[in-house]
Amino acid sequence: MARITIDPITRLEGHGRIDIFLNDQGRVENVCFQVPELRGFEQFCVGRMAEEMPVITNRICGVCPEAHHIAATKALDAVFGAEPTSVAKKLRETIYMAFFITDHTTHFYALGGPDFIVGPDAPPSERNILGVARKVGLEVAGEVIACRKRNHEIITFLGGKSIHPVAGVPGGWSRAITKEEQATIEETARRNIEFARFSLSIFEKIVLNNPVYLEMITSDTYLHRTYSMGTVDADNRVNFYDGMIRVVDPEGGEFVKYHPSEYREHIAERVESWTYLKYPYLKKVGWKGLTDGIDSGIYTATPLSRLNVSEGMATPLANAEYQRMYETFGCKKITNDRYQPIHHRMATHWARLIELLYSSERMLELALDPELTSPETRNIPEPARFVGEGIGSVEAPRGTLTHHYVTDGRAVLTKVNMIVGTTNNYAPISMSIKRAAEKLINSNAPEEAILNRIEMAFRLYDPCLSCATHFLPGKMPLTISLRDSQGVLQREIRRKT
Repeated sequence: MARITIDPITRLEGHGRIDIFLNDQGRVENVCFQVPELRGFEQFCVGRMAEEMPVITNRICGVCPEAHHIAATKALDAVFGAEPTSVAKKLRETIYMAFFITDHTTHFYALGGPDFIVGPDAPPSERNILGVARKVGLEVAGEVIACRKRNHEIITFLGGKSIHPVAGVPGGWSRAITKEEQATIEETARRNIEFARFSLSIFEKIVLNNPVYLEMITSDTYLHRTYSMGTVDADNRVNFYDGMIRVVDPEGGEFVKYHPSEYREHIAERVESWTYLKYPYLKKVGWKGLTDGIDSGIYTATPLSRLNVSEGMATPLANAEYQRMYETFGCKKITNDRYQPIHHRMATHWARLIELLYSSERMLELALDPELTSPETRNIPEPARFVGEGIGSVEAPRGTLTHHYVTDGRAVLTKVNMIVGTTNNYAPISMSIKRAAEKLINSNAPEEAILNRIEMAFRLYDPCLSCATHFLPGKMPLTISLRDSQGVLQREIRRKT
């Protein structure tokens, strides 16, 4: 049996490899997606004080620290029984919108975008952010840098640090903002809206108006029919900061809608001894292996799945783009505002840009709220309200993020569980890679361009493998060789488990 290895896989957060096994006829027999790194935050956070978690967990990743910071802070709200003030929620959501904008911008232009803007078959030396700059022009590249810069400035003065925020505290936010800072947020949001609309126009010009790319997006090479998950507000519109978690089946019917604190009733996590990632699945459907369909408990939590579960976007410009995307795919309406799900996974790139526009519009709504400068940024936790256990959830750019903390009577952590966006998508990513390989490989020596198209199957999920690797397999075989100064083996100690 022949083996093709892609190592390392590229343009993602973290490290990984793909092993493709071919039979004697040169057809794909199996595909393994391996992640060779362990972060282990669930284990080494046990024994720490609970209030340290917002500044510990945001070190999981330098790309998405804001997501872990906000989820951890919301979990502490529940641990200490401290409901945050109205302005605190708005400040948290404001920094979160700035974060979403920088993150989605990074993925489109630096990670996923080169496959479309430069081309999936372009030489690897050109298929990168520099190639994108040459293709779209230095002026556009400058706009990308400017977008990230101005939003990181918002993150810095709201969060207290430029990369790892420190402002989240149980019951609120540690600082108020001034009128001048509010005006800066407003100006930034208006520029963000124009940038998001411009990015959508680039996507239309380069991708949607290109028959080759449009066929790649709508073909069955990157197609899976799974359940979809995402957080929605009271009107079943997309919400990143707060709401109920909604799951729809592959046909679009609502399977369940639950409060994040009830996640254990609906989500189970399968563990395997050979991987650092867990496989979440819908408990009431069950684990049927790496298969799709309504009888499989595998679900997807991505920008596309968030749109699949919603009745639309909560802002007007983004909602118009939402409707356009589903109509382009010929999806029928299930309700007045919700369409049948899109299962063509390459459409995730389009959904990500729609979310970029939504984040920008929502940021402007928050900036125009007169309460944003209120000094009432925190409700101080009271000992009598201490609960000792808490669950916090937000929509990270890569999917639904859940932090669950259990403490003793002194608020020392005794158990930590985190289901991050990429963990939710571990099974779908594995399935997408295998399907792409099966569709694209028909010989023992595929061209480099074919291997890149297989990488595109995981790249569309924007996986953050640093965030996802928490499970420590129970077996740790070890061999220790003791040698003298001449290098001669003196003794060997083996541990088999």
